[in-house]
Amino acid sequence: EQSQACTDARARFQLSPVPSDEENDDGDVVNALMSNQSDGEFPSLQFDGGSSATVTMIDQPNNISPDSKYPNDHQVTNVTYVVRKHYENFETIDWLKDLMRNRIRHRILRSQRRDSCRKRLAYYYDAWSGWICVLLVGLSAGLVAGFVDIGAKWMSHWRTGVCTKAFWLNREQCCWDSKDVHFDEVHNEICSHWHAWSDIFGMTYTTAGAWFFRYFMFVFWSVIYAAFIVVLVVGSAPYASGSGIPEIKTILSGFIMYGYLGKWTFLIKSIGMMFATSAGLILGKEGPFVHISCCCGNLFAKLFPKYGTNEARKREILSAAAATGVSVAFGAPIGGILFSLEEISYYFPYKTLWRTFFCCMVGALVVRTINPYGNGHEIQFPIEYNAPWATFEVIPFIGLGALGGIWGALFIKANIAWCKKRKNTRLGQYPRTEVLILTLITAIICYPNQYLRLTMPELIKRLVGQCHVDDHMDLCDYDRARPIETATSKLYAALAGPGLHRALWHLFWALMVQAVLVIFTIGTKLPSGLIIPSISIGALAGRLIGVITEQIAFKNQHLAILRHECGVSNEHCVTPGLYAVIGACAFLGGVSRMTVSLVVIMSEVTGGLSYIVPLMITALTAKWVGDAFGDGIYEENVKLSGYPYLENRESFRFTLKAGEAIRQSKSGMATPLAYIVQDGMTIAAVDTLVRRHPHSIYPVVISEEFPCLVGQIQRRDIMAVLTSRRVQQTLTQPKTLLNRRTSVVSLSALLNKSGQPSSIGVRRASIALQASKILQLHKLVDRAPIIVTDQTPMEAVIDMFRKLGCRQIFVTQNGRLQGILTRKDIIRLMHEANVQKRFEHI
Repeated sequence: EQSQACTDARARFQLSPVPSDEENDDGDVVNALMSNQSDGEFPSLQFDGGSSATVTMIDQPNNISPDSKYPNDHQVTNVTYVVRKHYENFETIDWLKDLMRNRIRHRILRSQRRDSCRKRLAYYYDAWSGWICVLLVGLSAGLVAGFVDIGAKWMSHWRTGVCTKAFWLNREQCCWDSKDVHFDEVHNEICSHWHAWSDIFGMTYTTAGAWFFRYFMFVFWSVIYAAFIVVLVVGSAPYASGSGIPEIKTILSGFIMYGYLGKWTFLIKSIGMMFATSAGLILGKEGPFVHISCCCGNLFAKLFPKYGTNEARKREILSAAAATGVSVAFGAPIGGILFSLEEISYYFPYKTLWRTFFCCMVGALVVRTINPYGNGHEIQFPIEYNAPWATFEVIPFIGLGALGGIWGALFIKANIAWCKKRKNTRLGQYPRTEVLILTLITAIICYPNQYLRLTMPELIKRLVGQCHVDDHMDLCDYDRARPIETATSKLYAALAGPGLHRALWHLFWALMVQAVLVIFTIGTKLPSGLIIPSISIGALAGRLIGVITEQIAFKNQHLAILRHECGVSNEHCVTPGLYAVIGACAFLGGVSRMTVSLVVIMSEVTGGLSYIVPLMITALTAKWVGDAFGDGIYEENVKLSGYPYLENRESFRFTLKAGEAIRQSKSGMATPLAYIVQDGMTIAAVDTLVRRHPHSIYPVVISEEFPCLVGQIQRRDIMAVLTSRRVQQTLTQPKTLLNRRTSVVSLSALLNKSGQPSSIGVRRASIALQASKILQLHKLVDRAPIIVTDQTPMEAVIDMFRKLGCRQIFVTQNGRLQGILTRKDIIRLMHEANVQKRFEHI
């Protein structure tokens, strides 16, 4: 140990930025180059690609200065480490370096395309790889969406009964070819082929015992579905829980989360969406489709080196995949593009727009071909009316928008508070028990209400629809003074009948139940989306307000504000179904704070292109009211998880300069600035530095007396050198080979997958490490860091972080290094500025 300390005391680092050979940055595999071939005892290591990082170990006597020419060339051992290009987990990518590496790779392919036919084909394949990749993403996302929609609907209906002629058919499909189809109070099909569980076991349908048995089977299957998927998610794929949209936003901003877009997450979340929605919980599967599509994009991107080996370019595919998730979930391709552009994407170049358009189109075509909704087209909640809306209805539309914004703010605060309690208490240690209890409570509460017994897409479809002549459900029970002559006659306004009054109370109870239960459901260890629950709650509130507005308008047609719109004919001047559409837009906008994409999605989902202006009014009102109380649900979840997401739409409200921000970030911290001197540091000093200050990157300065910045070096590169040297010294045998050229391989070649020294690595390891060495690491130094002066306004610094995708920026004063600003520092400063502004307004 004493000799080792002496060795470290004399071993020196040299980080001088000497010129290096032209390097190819496309290498992605950890390997080693032997700069000097041994004389037969050690096998040479081949490298496929260019070098990217060099470490030179020079064995020399103590009386030879580092800058002198080496008289004994046989004492020199040159080692070249090719450090991995992939990033560590939970690390931010370097956008500038990745895009530069992609340009270098493209130039090489372009310059070599005329050398041979093979290289020409490789060039054309690389040029078309983006279109091929998004084509595969669109096809796979559409297939998964169709499979999930069909499976979820069948499993949901299985809780209430079974089709005896073909058990794989849901209720609607089972009654398609039946001649004696009739409907119940909520427009559910009733036919001879579909049998409830009480009928299967020979019970009389109208008895109390049969009702309680159907009640028991409904609760039983709900708990079974939830138990199966929560065990699968918690045990095999924890990343499959939640909607995934906050994490996708963070990943697209440049954050690395290995496994979040993996194949196991993709498989389990695809299955989990069917079981979670079929269990009757207040959650949706449309939000998780964004996560599923991004998993497809990540898996297919690995097939193309252009995207698989470059994290910045991969995010172009992920942006297109996120848009496709909305496209296949709702049948809204244009809305999906705008959703990705407005809400999800961080880097969205112009060429990505066309590929996203193509990807969404393919996904929508696949969904239309599969026809999971059974209506012959890809629209999920089609409306079959085109009645004009009255001018006075702007008032209830604005009221619905304000109500949606208020509910969104209340939901966000309540849900985030519950998630914090789950995270900080023992409740978070029992995710399976929480899901089972929540499922049991939900099923027990929902079954007595026939509207809550429906799936949320079925409920929304009934709420946004218009009553027809042959509709006999409670929502269409009006006391009409005269009968309708024909089925094609237009309906006229009338007083609400007893069935409609009964339906309103059921809808109000359903609204209260869903609004409360969704607070505790979102955030559990299940694949759970918030889009469909928000639409459902908003449609319930909108339908209630629509019916109330309709009755007020019918009873007060003599008023001046209503006489022009409602006194002309006996037709409806107020359409309650339209209010359900407006309410859905308001409540979803109040939660997510979307505007343009929300209006387009709602127009595409319903097919109601005539109601774009009311949707715009409602969406803007909901956003304005919601923003008065805080951020949207996705931004709050990002903050709750502590992800380093730099919001690109938020303004910085302080007039600080970079030097002041450095001093403010150092306030209360006694830790000095950690940097590496380019010449003269011992290996022991560097090892102590990286262990005491575990930063991801270190500045390299000329000297302690004159800390002029010359570059930056990554921690992982230093650790690879130090760890490799330590392992090699441990593996050194007593019979050292002196005065000969040997080679040292990197740590990855010395260790096997289990982390133990491998036999091949031991045979290849160097045994020529002597007591005095100098490590020349000049090729590890990045000599193009981003530098600003201490007088640079923080607005400009924040724009550099946003638009350049910087990981850190060095601040200098008169040429001397003053400090470092990282992405987390910027996020913290912006958060403190926002908090201080809110206190100023109190």
